[in-house]
Amino acid sequence: MLPTIAESIAETRSAVAAARKAGKRVGFVPTMGALHAGHASLIRAARLAGDYTVVSIFVNPTQFGPNEDFTKYPRTLAADRELCGAVGTDLIFVPTVDEMYPASSRTIVEVPALQEVLCGRTRPGHFRGVATVVLKLLEIVRPDVAVFGQKDAQQALIIRQMVADLNVPVEVKVHPTVRESDGLAMSSRNRYLDPTQRLHATSLHKALVAVEKMVANGVRSIPELQQCMVAIVQATPGARLDYAEVRDADTLDALTTLDLPALAALAVYFGSTRLIDNKFLNP
Repeated sequence: MLPTIAESIAETRSAVAAARKAGKRVGFVPTMGALHAGHASLIRAARLAGDYTVVSIFVNPTQFGPNEDFTKYPRTLAADRELCGAVGTDLIFVPTVDEMYPASSRTIVEVPALQEVLCGRTRPGHFRGVATVVLKLLEIVRPDVAVFGQKDAQQALIIRQMVADLNVPVEVKVHPTVRESDGLAMSSRNRYLDPTQRLHATSLHKALVAVEKMVANGVRSIPELQQCMVAIVQATPGARLDYAEVRDADTLDALTTLDLPALAALAVYFGSTRLIDNKFLNP
């Protein structure tokens, strides 16, 4: 059965309030649409964690830079609704930009330090837009559980920190990355890749697997681990490296030696398409 679509904040709050009145626990997955199997896994996780599942579909303009792909970001609401229905979504919140950001809006949300490294260094303002819209969505839906994907590891850390700092009454769950059969992390932006770029895009996962093997073999030098990722990407036809780093898994602080759990993360351009991936490393 196709889920109900709510376009306004008032409709969404009313539907969720009715579910709560019926004694249901609310699970929530915020998305920008163009849904795929990775999103489906998040929705299933939200469904398992609650009795009433809400998915938001909103291409958030405040997290796109001036030269990024906001206008061409895929909008596929009919297909998204079919996927949501297939995995048990009850309600889809599909607001307009004006609904989310009326002309009187002034407030922004920032999580310093966490938002300034990795993706934040080359996408200034991106995580300010993410934190602001996620807090707004959490306030609108007021779920018991919200589910995010590990592929966006920095985003997940920022949201966890924001929720803790601002005492938002929600449990944040982070679900493992879902991959294609060749290892490429599922992403809505994968559809931008031409066949040759798609073939070479597996270099991100190959770089992460190589680093994981180095750690298993006893390597603890952060520069050595980072150089391994850099070398694999630089040897890939058509790939342009944004960053390849190993940082503290909880704080994203820089490390010199792998002596605590860390996050290996990288971002790579193929043409104008920017892909990200990551893997936890445990010494």
